[in-house]
Amino acid sequence: MTRRLAIACPERRATAAGEAAFAAGGNAIDAALAAATTLAVTYPHNCGAGGDLFAVVRRPGHDPVAINASGPAARGVSAAEQRTRGRQMPVTGPDPITVPGAVAGWGALHALGAARAWADAFAAAIEAAEDGFPIPRTLAVALTQYPDVAAQLDVEDDALRQPALGRTLRALAARGPRELYEGETAARLAAGLRDHGSRIDAADLRSFAPEETAPLTARFRGLDLFTAPPNSSGVLLLQALAALERSARQDLGTLARLLRAGMAQRAATLADPRHAPFDRAAWLGDERLDALARDQAAPAAGAPASGDTIAIVAADDSGLAVSLIQSLFGGFGAHVLEPETGILLHCRGAAFSLEPGHPNELAPGKRPAHTLLPLVVERDGELAGVLGTMGGQAHAQFMAQVLLHLLDGDDAATAVARPRWVVGGIDPERPVTEVQAEPGVPEDDLRAAGFDVTPLPARSEHVGHTQAVWRLEAGSDPRADGRAR
Repeated sequence: MTRRLAIACPERRATAAGEAAFAAGGNAIDAALAAATTLAVTYPHNCGAGGDLFAVVRRPGHDPVAINASGPAARGVSAAEQRTRGRQMPVTGPDPITVPGAVAGWGALHALGAARAWADAFAAAIEAAEDGFPIPRTLAVALTQYPDVAAQLDVEDDALRQPALGRTLRALAARGPRELYEGETAARLAAGLRDHGSRIDAADLRSFAPEETAPLTARFRGLDLFTAPPNSSGVLLLQALAALERSARQDLGTLARLLRAGMAQRAATLADPRHAPFDRAAWLGDERLDALARDQAAPAAGAPASGDTIAIVAADDSGLAVSLIQSLFGGFGAHVLEPETGILLHCRGAAFSLEPGHPNELAPGKRPAHTLLPLVVERDGELAGVLGTMGGQAHAQFMAQVLLHLLDGDDAATAVARPRWVVGGIDPERPVTEVQAEPGVPEDDLRAAGFDVTPLPARSEHVGHTQAVWRLEAGSDPRADGRAR
């Protein structure tokens, strides 16, 4: 019997690794894992073993599962001490480094039903790290933008080799995901972090474990949407779509306004629910949704977050599906490369607030508010699609646009390639009264909703890299370096 896989990634070697894993007897989980480990090598400006991960997994015969593999701040941090060094968290250096959760997330994903052995997920990644690979376009751009990181990497003849990272991946393949948290690799990483001035120590690594929870859900136009609950930003997408369905007008300007309100609410309230309990009614209750639909919700200001991220979407003909998002947050994360392990550390702690009493205020053992947003979609109990994106503060914006295109009849490849727009840009510097738009976006609706429209070039990275599977057909965003199968 012919088996069928649909997979999309932002980089071609990763897609090929996923295809090979499936062809060797794996399933959609094996394909996603092979792609994720490979991207940790071939897209080091966006993700890696030193970053975080969120995923939603749909398994036939089981309820969907959300994986939260976002790491906390060190036990030794202090918001009061951090405030002596500035009013906001820095983006690079040791201070914004939190415990890297991605590797533990890979382990949790594998345990949910991979058909192949754990070590098999690392073959393509190890080969790319040790033998090197031609540098893809977006990585080449990032290397020119961040020469301090480029100087730490082995770049020669337009190829990148990462032998130390290759040794680390071999250790992870042989000893399992806990190797990064309590093995010899953990000891080397902790020592290197200490030498760089980080507060993360061996006990912080040893105590980390990812969470598996029920996804946050909502309905939209007959679909059931499954995303990760806070500290993920999945609730922004669910809120905007639910309010759009209640609105008298359902044009682009209305959607942009709803997403802007969600961004403000995220900046004011989103946090680690273990420290600041999540109030579902404040986001998705009838009163809140009706107020948004009537344009009566206060557009509170807040500091948006940036981010560099990758998305992998995979589904097979058994109905098994994965939306996986992994990230370093900023370009090359904290710009801290631990030389013994070859791991680039993320800067996810930059998303913490230093405002006293803020729900997302920096605290020991606390996870920061996240921009990452995985999505699985069902219709009448059957798999409809899987979406994921790169895009800083604007994940919900890009996912909403692509989902609406799919519902209007686009196939996955057409939907992710269509012109897109973004409220406020993917980085924090842009005002939320502005919409940046690629050529072909209908601008009149946006201006009628009170936005200033700034043009972007066609296929701009400022509107993210979105990946989609819909009706078991995959589409990879042409703005990245990827391929869909």
